This record gives sequence, C-alpha cells and structure tokens, in this order.
Amino acid sequence: MDLLLTTGTFATASASTGGQTGPVTLVALYPGPALRLDSALAVAEANAEAEDMMDSDPRWLPELRNWLSASSVAPGLRSVPVESLRGIMIVEWAGVPLPDGGFLLLGRDDTLERQLRHTLTESRRRYKDLVEVSSDFAWETGPDGTFVFVSHKGALGYPADALIGRDPRSLALEEAEDLPTPFDCRRAVDQTELWLKSADGTPACVVASALPLFGVQGDWIGARGVCRDVTEQVLRSNELARIRNRERLLGHIVHTLRDRLDAAEALAVAATETARALSADGCRIYRAEEGAAGGRVVLSLVAEFGAKLPEVGTALLDRIANSEGLVTDRLGDVQLIGERTEYRQAANGALLVWRTGDSEPWDEDDRHLMSGVADHIGIAHAHLAYQERLRRLSERDGLTGLFNRRTFFERLEESISRPDSGPSALLYVDLDNFKAVNDLHGHQQGDAVLKAIGTLLSTGVRPGDLPGRLGGDEFVLWLGRTDEAKARIVAERLLNGMRDLAHLSASPEKPLGLSIGIAVHTPGRGESVRELTDRSDAAMYDAKKSGKGHFALAPAYRAAAQIPSSDVSAAEPIP
Repeated sequence: MDLLLTTGTFATASASTGGQTGPVTLVALYPGPALRLDSALAVAEANAEAEDMMDSDPRWLPELRNWLSASSVAPGLRSVPVESLRGIMIVEWAGVPLPDGGFLLLGRDDTLERQLRHTLTESRRRYKDLVEVSSDFAWETGPDGTFVFVSHKGALGYPADALIGRDPRSLALEEAEDLPTPFDCRRAVDQTELWLKSADGTPACVVASALPLFGVQGDWIGARGVCRDVTEQVLRSNELARIRNRERLLGHIVHTLRDRLDAAEALAVAATETARALSADGCRIYRAEEGAAGGRVVLSLVAEFGAKLPEVGTALLDRIANSEGLVTDRLGDVQLIGERTEYRQAANGALLVWRTGDSEPWDEDDRHLMSGVADHIGIAHAHLAYQERLRRLSERDGLTGLFNRRTFFERLEESISRPDSGPSALLYVDLDNFKAVNDLHGHQQGDAVLKAIGTLLSTGVRPGDLPGRLGGDEFVLWLGRTDEAKARIVAERLLNGMRDLAHLSASPEKPLGLSIGIAVHTPGRGESVRELTDRSDAAMYDAKKSGKGHFALAPAYRAAAQIPSSDVSAAEPIP
C-alpha cells in the first residue's frame, strides 16, 4: 500500500508539471535495483544497480517482460535469478502499473533469505533423522508446558501419541511433583537425573539434557531436549545413586543460597529444599540475635517449612546452639535433628529438621547432608547480617541513629503520595544556642547534644512516624495521621523535654533550646515535599525570631500562591 501511494504521488506530480520528474526521482533514489518501463515495456529509466545487472546478465529482463505482459491486473511479486560477479543472486521484483501504461519495477536481493530458508530446511531434516535413529527419546514442550513433540518410539512405555498434549509433571513421582524439571527449564540443563513414572506405574530414572525456547519478545515458549532411560543401571548401583543424589541435593541447596541476592529469601527457600532433601516433614532455620546479654546465644526463628512442630523449648535450642555436633531428640512421635550454624567459628544460628510418625531414623547420609547445609546457612546468616548493616549505614545518620536526609525525604515522598493517608504534620526542628556548646565545650560535647536530641525525637514515635536529621543541628519529625492539635502537643512535649538537657547547655546565658516550625499537610491539594518542607522551615524561622524555645504553625497550603511570612501564626512559647 505504501508503494502504491508513493507511486501515485509521483505520477500526480508528473502530470502537473508536464514531465516525468516523479518516477525518475523514485527510480534514482530507490536503495535497490529499480527501473521504469514504458507502455511498450522498453526501459525508460534505470538506476545504477539495475544497469549493472543488465550489463552482467541481460537474460532476466525478458522474463520480467513476459510476466508483465501476462498480468491483467497489478502483477505483484516475481523472483528471478541474476548472474553477477558474486555468483547467482535471486532478486524479488515488485511491479507497479503506471498511468501511462508502463510499469515501475523495484527489486530486492532475496538471495540470503532463500539460502537461510534452505539451510533451515536441511537442518530440520538432519535433526529429524538423528532423532529417529537415536536410542534416546527426544521431546519438546509448548508454552502451556505440555508435550508438543515426542520422538516416534515414544518413552517410558508410552507410545508417542499418548504423550502429546500431556503435562510432563503428571509423569513425575508424587514426592517430586513440585521440583524443577527439564521440561519447563528457563536455562540450559545438561545431564540431569530425575525419576518419572513409566506406563506400568514403576519408577524410571532418566538422564535429561534440555534447552529453553524463547520467542522474539524474549518470552518463554517451551523447552526442547532428550532423555535417556538409565533405570537398569541405577537399580544395579542403588547405593551409589543414593549418595550421588544426596550430593546433588546439597549442591542445589548451596546454589540456592548463593544465587539469591536477597539473603532472607534465600533462607526461606533453603528451609524448603533442606526438608525435601532430607525426606523430612519440616525444617526451621534460626538466627542468633545481636547483642544478647551475657554472651548467651539467643535464637530467633527466621524461616520455616513443613508440618506443624510441637512447641520447642529454649532448653533444646540452647543445647543445639552450644553443641559442636549434631543434636538428636524426640518430641512425642517427632524425630528431631539439629545443628548450630557458624561463621568464623562463632555460632550465629541453628538448623532444625524433623520427621513425624514411623519415619526412618536419621542415617549417615542424612547427617552428612545436614552438616553441609548448616555450614552454608551459617555463611548465609553472615551475608544477611552484612546486608542489614549496609542498609542501616545507608539509611541512618551515623551519630544520632535517625533517618538521614536522603532516606527521610524518600520515605516522606512515599507517605504523602498515599491518597488515604489523612492529615499529617511535618515538624522542622532547629537547635537554639548549639554553636555556643561547640565553641565553649568542644565538638565532643556537641555530639552528645545531637545524640540526646536524636533520642528525644525518636522517643514515643509511632509506626509510620519518621524522625530524621537533615544535617548539622537541623532535625525533622514527620507525624503521620496527625492533625494540628496533636502536632502542637508533640511540639510542646519536645520543648518540655529540653529541660532535661539543660546540663548540656554552653552556659545559663545561652541555654539549649528548640525552635520548631509545624506545617500540617492535607492530601489531595497537590503540595509537594519541597513545598511542605519550605512551609515548615519558614515557620521554624518565625519561631526563632520570637525569641527561641518556641514553636510556630505555618499557614495552610495554597497552590500557586506565595504565602507571606506575616501569615504565619504567632509563635507560641512553652506553656
């Protein structure tokens, strides 16, 4: 359609000017071979690429003339071979009728595309032949996860037709239905071993290799692979297979812990995989609390999977945390096995696994796997602690422990963006006579003052309130879901709290105090964080002008209007 419209436009231009400017320009500018034939099908115009083709091989042009002569309507597309210095090339021509009875011919080199199609056809034929003669069975799954192809010999005693359209997970053993399989893999799988159900219901062991398939948009559209039935070999060496299976499960758990960027999420997955690897009914992962009194290791539950466990007393957890080896115990009909986790020879948690009912007792393979998992969970605990320390350092002011400037404003932005947050208040707090403390008593005393103010601001705050330090002696306190009256009460509490810090003042003539600006925020009025902060800051300066040790309330927000400082309500002293 674009080509016809373009041609029509040039033809109209030609008629209006009385010349042949339109078609000639299109022929000359076309990036491939192009020419214009008159009503007698003689060449009226040709670009350089078309002329080179006519010079190297004139045989293709008569074939195009015959094609055009036989066309009663728009001719469409025609592919012809052309001999060139590079060899035989296939050119696809589009013929467009012109108003004067001639034709516009536009060509495109189709050689590479045809070669690719031919190569693809040969590749598919070769793949089909290899699959048909292989003793393994090949398969392919579609976007819905079901089989769309199985080699004609079938698999596991099923004919191929019985597997087409079937979910591969229906072939998995009941205890392995939720485990990852090569049939829905998202990355390459090489020689992985899994157990499936054969047609007669007996377990069958296969070794599978697979590749995921992705569409042009990067979406997963299935998987393709081959499986080899190794059941007889595995049954002959069952003990060896069991040991190898334990090692594979440990490797899977280790990779789970290493590959997950979020350490807390990795622990949750590790609890699940550890229980399955040990054929256990459940697993718990505990972590040592930081700063426990008396050097005692206090354990907190951080991840759990499986059946409900009877109440585990602190005596058992203490025994696990203080034992260097495995600890076994029973709670009724529940068999327990636990081991502490360590990092650099320091206990940092515990791993607890259990089986219920008449389960098999723990064997040496179980104990070996348990110890291996505990070692790596100890590393994961250390990684989690490191992440938490980094997060605290990035979010908190190092001196006061309050939110730093960046984190405070990020969280304030999130808070005021919630339409259902209700009225809230921002308190802008500035220290009075703080410079005198540093000048007379030094920065160590100044740091003590800043720490005390941090404690004052964070005492009594509710979930959702945000105490922060902007820098120097400037602080902020965001009070969520707080109206003007409640904000006043908090400001008065802060001013009264300064009485307990009088001993930190530089001198009686220059007592420590606070100047507080209060700005009440009402959702839905379009006020930005910057505008809210500016209102509270202006109110704070008004409070300071009133003699320090006061608070002042900023006027209500008015969009697109400057609020004169005289509109700020009168500063209020400590009652």
